[in-house]
Amino acid sequence: MADPSAYRPAPGEVPVSPGVYRFLDGEGRVIYVGKAKNLRARLSNYFQDPAALHPRTRKMVTTACAVEWTVVGTEAESLALEYSWIKEFDPRFNVMYKDDKSYPYLAVTMREAYPRAQVVRGARRPGTRYFGPFVQARSIRETLDQLLRVFPVRSCSPGVFKRARASGRPCLLGYIDKCSAPCVGRISEPDHRSLAEDLCAFMAGRTGPYLRELDERMRLAAANLDFERAARLRDDAAALRRVVERNAVVLPDATDADVFALARDELTAAVQVFHVRGGRVRGQRGWVIDLVEEADDAELVERLLQQVYGDLVDPADTGAPARPGPAALEAATSVDDVAHTPTTAVPLEVLVPALPADAPAVRAWLAGLRGGRVELRVPVRGDKAALMGTVRSNAQEALRLHKTRRAGDLTQRAAALEELAEALDLPEAPLRIECYDISHTHGAHQVGSMVVFEDGAPRKSDYRRFVVHGRDGEGAADDTAAMGEVLTRRFKRLSAEQGAGPEEDAEPAGADGGTAGTASPAASGPIDPGTGRPRRFSYAPGLVVVDGGLPQVNAARAALDGLGVDVPLIGLAKRLEEVWMPGEEFPVVLARTSPALHLLQHLRDESHRFAITHHRARRSAAMTRSALDDVPGLGPARQAALLKEFGSVKRLRAATAERIASVRGIGPTLAATILTHLNPVPDNPPGTADEHDR
Repeated sequence: MADPSAYRPAPGEVPVSPGVYRFLDGEGRVIYVGKAKNLRARLSNYFQDPAALHPRTRKMVTTACAVEWTVVGTEAESLALEYSWIKEFDPRFNVMYKDDKSYPYLAVTMREAYPRAQVVRGARRPGTRYFGPFVQARSIRETLDQLLRVFPVRSCSPGVFKRARASGRPCLLGYIDKCSAPCVGRISEPDHRSLAEDLCAFMAGRTGPYLRELDERMRLAAANLDFERAARLRDDAAALRRVVERNAVVLPDATDADVFALARDELTAAVQVFHVRGGRVRGQRGWVIDLVEEADDAELVERLLQQVYGDLVDPADTGAPARPGPAALEAATSVDDVAHTPTTAVPLEVLVPALPADAPAVRAWLAGLRGGRVELRVPVRGDKAALMGTVRSNAQEALRLHKTRRAGDLTQRAAALEELAEALDLPEAPLRIECYDISHTHGAHQVGSMVVFEDGAPRKSDYRRFVVHGRDGEGAADDTAAMGEVLTRRFKRLSAEQGAGPEEDAEPAGADGGTAGTASPAASGPIDPGTGRPRRFSYAPGLVVVDGGLPQVNAARAALDGLGVDVPLIGLAKRLEEVWMPGEEFPVVLARTSPALHLLQHLRDESHRFAITHHRARRSAAMTRSALDDVPGLGPARQAALLKEFGSVKRLRAATAERIASVRGIGPTLAATILTHLNPVPDNPPGTADEHDR
């Protein structure tokens, strides 16, 4: 536990300008990020009498060993930079809202020649318009099924589209009139794009014109005695009305707003947001956090707005993110370049349960993101206040469910770590555990996996994969040799990064290209001086677990001893779930109902899954080798260019050297080499005879 006075900066060293500060631990990891209007005044609050600090704040300042700061021009810039650092470093003492589920969206890929409508989750892509989020995948699939009756845009995958185009026959949806079949030319490219734009306009809220047009066409068909067409149009109008009725009007005057509500206790907070577009609730999202720092409602709301509008893509947007990621931030000449990137992810009104302390700065930041005025306020009466009450009820219910589901989980994880430390006679509970496994097929395509658990839960960002080379480059002799190689490479990297050279002591530049200050040098090893990011292998584990029995454990121990690494090591054998320790004649046997055994089994199974996934990927890649792979001087880019030009190796084999040399990046010499490898001259051409036959 560090003494805050040991790294407290002198008052005259800290500027009185607005900026962003970072607390770092003894290994150089960022554990807290904050912003301030006045850096000197804000930082002085952390270095008062520790007894007067909130327990969580006291724990943070005693865990830290250094503090750094970056000066920015405005408070809006500090908001953007603070959020960028929180996303990049994932500080353990910062509030980060975790979505309580993964939400589906209706996406229309407008960047494609023939736009495709589909239900998607996960990362947003540029050039795609998103509508949602929807609470249930079933509801959006039913909605899409109804919409395809009226807007029969393409919904098939690229593979299905190419096969239909090659065969000249549409898929089933083309035969039942739920696709206009652009794959076989039933509709032109401009007309199909116009159809997709109409679908997007309808989902964005322009429902009235389409319903009126269908009604008019239905009456006209009936007047012309075309009753079959009139019946189809009647059914189409009914389908669109069912879509509209699913989103009841909750706010008048076609209001666009995001309505946030918060429910909390001493340790946990739950947030819900209703996305209202055109007066209708288009989507609902929820987040749940464990409070690891002292924060009131105003600060929680500020953090929430940063995260939501840094990640959310609006249904009416083109797919560009509301705020670029860290790489884009580094490429910008200043934080102002990022903070004022226009986006439609921010609505005209943002309704919150409490105004942030720096409400004017937050408004300016949101206005910069939107490219126009944003109204940030707390509703006190009327329809909007009533809607916020509904959102608050949802937040309270989400908090209740979360506490019910997670209370036992948190208790079980803590109990498992304590029991594991006691069973293995460790000095303290291992907060970081690394588990290793080897996967191969009869010795071929050997790979290793490293899985990391922190606080008893997976930390997937720290997972690593290894390709086992062996002494001759063809893989290790057996699993024990492969395990030794993987551990040697991992801990050699750890030793190298922790013992970095003098250049590591240089002061880091500000992430926005501005000036940076430091009160005391952070530990040099774990942080890359070029990027300011944590290195990949810079944190030592509290326990190493290998998949296997005593032979694997002894091989791993020999590898670690050879490097002079003193880390607790065990192995988990599959047959009887025995825990083996190096040099011990008998294993440690944990009870079948033991939380510690369940944790080790989870670790082992996760490392096995991760290794198998990597092995299968390498094996599949090896099985799909091309005849061009053996041509010297022909890399993947040139292979792709040749296959794009000729379509297949068969056509390439029949081409002339001059024709091959005309491909970009292929010269006459390489063209001749390609033909020589693809058309080898046999040892005994037809019509010739060996010496034996003469």
